[in-house]
Amino acid sequence: MTTSPDHVGSREDLAAFDRVLHRSHTEEGHSWENADLASFLESPAAWIDDADGWYSNAGRDLPADGDWSFFARALRAATTYE
Repeated sequence: MTTSPDHVGSREDLAAFDRVLHRSHTEEGHSWENADLASFLESPAAWIDDADGWYSNAGRDLPADGDWSFFARALRAATTYE
C-alpha cells in the first residue's frame, strides 16, 4: 500500500493511494486543511493550475504524457459511483 504519490506507478497503486487518503480522512479529516468536499475539490484545481510551479520548485519536469482524462473521469465517477 503506497502512501506517497511518487510511488504510484499503476492503476492499482492509484486506487490504493486513494484508499490511504480515505482512511486518513476518516481517522483525522478534522485536521485536514481541506476537510469539507467543496474546499477539497477546489484545492486540486488550484494545484493543477500551478503544477508547473510546484514541479519547478521541486526540481522536476511537469509530466507531459499524463492521462489527464483518466483522473477527470475518476472525479466525475465519484459523483455517482458507489
